[in-house]
Amino acid sequence: MQFGIVKAPMALLEVQMAAGEKITAESGAMVYMKGDIEIKTRTREGGFLKKLKVTALGGESFFVNDFVAKSDGCSIGLTGPPIGDIVQLLVKPGSGFIVQSGSYVASTAGVLLDTQWQGFTKGLFGSEFFMLKATGEGYLFANAYGGIIQKDLLPGERMTVDNYHLVALGEQVHYNVIQVGGMKTTILGGEGLATECTGPGPVLFQTKNLRELIDILGINQRAETTSNNTGVSFGGFRIG
Repeated sequence: MQFGIVKAPMALLEVQMAAGEKITAESGAMVYMKGDIEIKTRTREGGFLKKLKVTALGGESFFVNDFVAKSDGCSIGLTGPPIGDIVQLLVKPGSGFIVQSGSYVASTAGVLLDTQWQGFTKGLFGSEFFMLKATGEGYLFANAYGGIIQKDLLPGERMTVDNYHLVALGEQVHYNVIQVGGMKTTILGGEGLATECTGPGPVLFQTKNLRELIDILGINQRAETTSNNTGVSFGGFRIG
């Protein structure tokens, strides 16, 4: 199986598959297929409660699609909702990733997504969105708003990332949620909660702030006037 990420920043993941190879993708991620590819729709792996947690709290759909090549020379194009880069992450035993909710596009066999982990139960990233933990072995592809930049921290090296810019961090990275500035800075300066990351390990962040785009478009206001729902989902975030 071969992968290619094209047309950045309006990214598309292209997968070349031989007979018998399979890739799993988020519901609605397919852009095109070429060749003899069978689509198998199923619920996520794990028990019913685990599936429900990933769906309701992780910003992902309850169903996923397995795309199985029935002959050589098959290809498929996949993408996610955010307007931005797609990144390829190598997941290995003991070297998983904590990934922004809603950014999942696809993964190879052996990669598992979960919300039942210590960081999640602590409400790590605030009340408005959650993160998923990817473990196992294989490749995971994530889509974010804007460009994706990776910083590899040395042991003991620290950096602070705004929560609305954080895309993913390595499983070995120590993290701690902090408030940037005081109350006056939070209200007047546009800052709030951030995640302090301590190496070793990779930290990935996006160049644009999705919450700012939501505010600019007035999505909250329109949602309140057209629906009795308590919020709106946008690019994996649940606002309101």
